[in-house]
Amino acid sequence: MPRSRFATLFFPVALLLVAMASIQGGAALAKSLFPVLGAQGVTAMRLLFAAIILLAVLRPWRKPVARGSWGPLLAYGITLGCMNLMFYMALRTIPLGVGVALEFTGPLAVALYFSRKPIDFLWIAIAVLGLWLLLPVGDLGHGVDPLGAALALGAGACWAMYILFGQRAGNDHGTQTAAMGVTIAALCIFPVGLAHSGAALFDLQLIPALLGVAVLSSALPYTLEMIALTRLPARTFGTLMSIEPAFAALSGLVFLGEQLTSLQWLAIAAIMVASVGTTLTSQPKPAAASVVAD
Repeated sequence: MPRSRFATLFFPVALLLVAMASIQGGAALAKSLFPVLGAQGVTAMRLLFAAIILLAVLRPWRKPVARGSWGPLLAYGITLGCMNLMFYMALRTIPLGVGVALEFTGPLAVALYFSRKPIDFLWIAIAVLGLWLLLPVGDLGHGVDPLGAALALGAGACWAMYILFGQRAGNDHGTQTAAMGVTIAALCIFPVGLAHSGAALFDLQLIPALLGVAVLSSALPYTLEMIALTRLPARTFGTLMSIEPAFAALSGLVFLGEQLTSLQWLAIAAIMVASVGTTLTSQPKPAAASVVAD
């Protein structure tokens, strides 16, 4: 295969796969810290370190924020913080793969809302099937913890708003939006983590692990996704991102020993199929980065 084709296809695809693996590896590492700091404390420190890293790399102060841009930017940062907090709190009682699959309903709903094609009813039906298999409904006996499921779906709703507000904010500030959004999220969530975990947040022995969470979940995948976004069509990017729940399930299995039932694997597959189908049948649009979404 010519070198140029490798550079234009396989290289960015490989970067995106590494980014997804990094995000889910970071989530598994974060979950292992819950017994020490709680989900609130880990979320606070992840956002704090991620903000420091992105501020140092992107230096968003070089471009002043226009007065009319503060609204979308604040909404973007707040929904980002709430999304991270609710997702980590969901992981206290549900497996990582299940949590990511439920959270994926947020961007899936956004895509379906803006598409509105007849075939989208098929993707909606498949997504509803996946949710029915995962949620504590019916008489299957395999439903996940109700509170954890509600928190994961809440994180998905925040993800949907994060996409909408992020697009508006990103039009004004480009990639610097991520640094400002994460900083706002850190300012909002850090008091919550401090109130929950207290002085344990400042345990120097935990700093390397918390830095690892920030790098794996935010800084590294953000960089890789930005590179992939410039080299992949939006539809290809969206299709590849749809397999992230599978990465999450495998990460939970390998790093946390989380065993899923066959019905839960089927449910995750159904949500992935709905996401892929929606992407392939949608109108081509600029891809939106999901760097700090998980």
